[in-house]
Amino acid sequence: MTPTEGGRYEVPPAAPGDFPPVMLVGRLPELEFLRAFVSEAAVTGGILVVSGEPGVGKSTLLDAADEYTRASGATVLRVAGTELEGQLSYAALNQALYPLVDEFDQLNTAQRDALQVALGFGDGPPPGQLLVSNAAAVLLRRAAARSPLLLIVDDMPWIDRASAGVLSFVARRLAGSRAGLLVASRTGEDQGFFDRAGLPEYELKPLDDTAAGQLLAARFPDLHATVKARILDTAQGIPLALLELPRTLSQSQRTAGEPLPAVLPLGQHLQRHFVSRVAKLPDATKKLLLTAALEGTGDLAVLEAANDGAYRIDDLAPAERDRLVQVKEHSHRVVFRHPLIRSAVVEATTSAERRSAHRRLATILVNQPEHRAWHLGEATVEPDEQVAAVLEEAAHTVVARGDYTSAVALLTRASDLSPSSAERGRRLAAAAYIGAEAMGEVRSTAELLEGSRRASSQASSSLHYASAATLVMLNSDAHIDTAHRMMVSAIEGSQDRGDADPVELVNGLATLLLICFFGGRSELWQPLYAALGRLSHEPPPSLTLTLDMVADPARTGVAALPRLQAALQAARDGTNSHQVQSIAEAAWYADRLAELREPLWRAVLQGREGGPARRHLVALMDICVDDFHRGRWDEAAELAAEGLSLTEEGGGRFFGWYFRYHQALLAAVMGRFETSRALAEQMIGWAGPRGVGTARIFAHHALVLGDLGRGDFESAYHHATTVSPAGTLASHVPHCLWITMDLVEAAVRTDPRAEADRHVRAMQDARLSELSPRLAILAAGSAGIAAADEDAPALFEEALNLPTIDQWPFDVARVRLAYGERLRRARSLTEAKVQLQGALAAFRTLGADPWTARAERELRAAGLASTQSAPDISNLTAQELQIATLAASGLTNKEIAAKLYLSPRTVSGHLYRIFPKLGITTRAALRDALGTDPNSSG
Repeated sequence: MTPTEGGRYEVPPAAPGDFPPVMLVGRLPELEFLRAFVSEAAVTGGILVVSGEPGVGKSTLLDAADEYTRASGATVLRVAGTELEGQLSYAALNQALYPLVDEFDQLNTAQRDALQVALGFGDGPPPGQLLVSNAAAVLLRRAAARSPLLLIVDDMPWIDRASAGVLSFVARRLAGSRAGLLVASRTGEDQGFFDRAGLPEYELKPLDDTAAGQLLAARFPDLHATVKARILDTAQGIPLALLELPRTLSQSQRTAGEPLPAVLPLGQHLQRHFVSRVAKLPDATKKLLLTAALEGTGDLAVLEAANDGAYRIDDLAPAERDRLVQVKEHSHRVVFRHPLIRSAVVEATTSAERRSAHRRLATILVNQPEHRAWHLGEATVEPDEQVAAVLEEAAHTVVARGDYTSAVALLTRASDLSPSSAERGRRLAAAAYIGAEAMGEVRSTAELLEGSRRASSQASSSLHYASAATLVMLNSDAHIDTAHRMMVSAIEGSQDRGDADPVELVNGLATLLLICFFGGRSELWQPLYAALGRLSHEPPPSLTLTLDMVADPARTGVAALPRLQAALQAARDGTNSHQVQSIAEAAWYADRLAELREPLWRAVLQGREGGPARRHLVALMDICVDDFHRGRWDEAAELAAEGLSLTEEGGGRFFGWYFRYHQALLAAVMGRFETSRALAEQMIGWAGPRGVGTARIFAHHALVLGDLGRGDFESAYHHATTVSPAGTLASHVPHCLWITMDLVEAAVRTDPRAEADRHVRAMQDARLSELSPRLAILAAGSAGIAAADEDAPALFEEALNLPTIDQWPFDVARVRLAYGERLRRARSLTEAKVQLQGALAAFRTLGADPWTARAERELRAAGLASTQSAPDISNLTAQELQIATLAASGLTNKEIAAKLYLSPRTVSGHLYRIFPKLGITTRAALRDALGTDPNSSG
């Protein structure tokens, strides 16, 4: 089976002949395809995502694959996502691996313990998701080694975040085993947390008119032609609607004896129909169905225990006959045939009946604390501090796993059930903090804060309230100093009263650290240092590491490097997004973000699929930084545009300045000086009234690069010394580290050479060469630029002999250019040619047009040609050439995808491979690379 471009499989035309059983009318090609996948996976492993609209028949096809696989003698594991369990960490993974629980002992101790804790079979600290993921993958591969295995996951959008992350990991590690993964997910807006990027996908389309008509005729032969036409028009080929809409009609309506209702929409009308069908069932059946719906997994053993031993499997027969559920005897589960049916079952009951079912479930789920807490909360009406405490404890557990949505829901419910107004306010404030810090939910956070304030007059004095309110203030026009005073006052007041909760205090200090960084002034940091000095216990290592690496790394960064290295290792091995974000902050000015690219990209992909918006934005920021320094400028431009769009559309508009900064940087180095200056001035104008000093500092960085590119060294020196005076690395202005060589070059060019010498000594005194491999290149290059002619070559050679020069193309090319200029003036033309041509090649590849022009001028001044060989387009495949030609003509990725029937992501992937083949890095360079008439190559 070979996928089309984009990894998507398409259904071949239906073969003539008899149709399969009536429920699968029109699905013969799909059935054959799935059989082929299952057979192939039993030999070599594999993954297939079956996507489609709700009700299109994905579950029915999965049932067919289930039956075929079992008939072949292979093992089948089955998981079905549910709304309730979607809020409980590792609930789906528990379903998947429960049949293999007796085989956990085959894993190593770490893997076994991780699975047992994650799935609720044992106690211990929350394991890292990478360890859980590895354990699950190893367990499945070992099980498949004995007998082919197929893991079927239905309703993936409702799978809990933690399980979806593990399944995303496992999906990419089944090749070469005899284990297959078959996933059903929805097309469109609701994608859940499963990362489908790059996975083979098979889109299940609605039935065509012929098959839809045959299905209606087979199931409802008495339909009048006009009624049939109306239903076909309303159902639009969705099998669920085709099968259910006629059931809402009376016999007279089916035969056109009376008119049909004016509107037959699929949504609410179908759900109301399900409710009416459920309401007709016997009480014993409804009780079982309600328990199954609320419990989520349909485990018959749980149903029996939750129904006081009065459970009888025969009580499910009426629901089976009406095709509402199916009893899977081999897996001892009852399965709803569609999520709407589960919703209808709940709607068809009274609140008292639902509370009773929740209470019974809470009683038997004592070994599953998160599940038990949720059911207790749903079963309780009157305030109950004991239940509220259980819910709060569960919230702390799930937030440690990165499940912020569940944590907010649990804390909100805990607040509802808190007898004390102070506790109600405190718990809502904690929920607000999580919503603001992790999710970036400004509107909902503001509502939670208002609820907290109404609940208790003391709420506003809590640190979580202050932290959440401060984070919300960032998106208003409030001054940074106002937010700073609020946090300082809250922290000092809490410490003075001696009632500071350790978790709240740490979170408050972290919020204050963020405000200090945004403020960009050294005096803002003093209250934070004072608060840390007053702690009665050691602050968390992550907080002190971020402080040492971000506040003033020129003075504290080198000593903190061993701690950063250990933290990076821990962050790489785990998937806790909060931990990754915290370590990434610490890694900025040590240029170590590349070591976190995988978890950072995971946060971006999760954000694109509806994950926490704040984590998404921050991960984009981090990747942009790394991309710029490493010369991935096209990707940096795309991610900056994505981040800016998110800030304008969502609730994180405060961070828009950051993405404008990257756009300004890229415009500066590519020679779009007016654009760069306009963006920088926009940042400065925005930052001034708000006191966001760091935004102003970042803007000056872009202005410095623009001035250097234009050759206006006086202006460059002015902007560089605005960030940090010559001869010193400004206190608590970490960004001054990134403009050190800029300042030195501008100083030398404007002839305050003594200032350049002083700045080089300041860099040496700060031991910048030890802080970061990139800063080591800048330090040695700066020394060479400032040195006397006889000393310069050795210093430039030192910079160019450092071990990581291939990782920082723009910085290294600038050092080569400066070195080549020196050699040309010294008439060492042969040596100058080597350096200048190396710089020229790098600048051309990057698309750094102003520096390209400088290198060409230097070569001409040396009497040397700066010829550039034409790119060899013979290295491109036919499709790559076609895509390159269309991109050169000015079409966007989306427009190219539409023309070539590909996905925009596939087009982007092709361009990523095309650019290095042509020796370019920007779309703007494509026309020149392909010739003056790109259409002639098409």
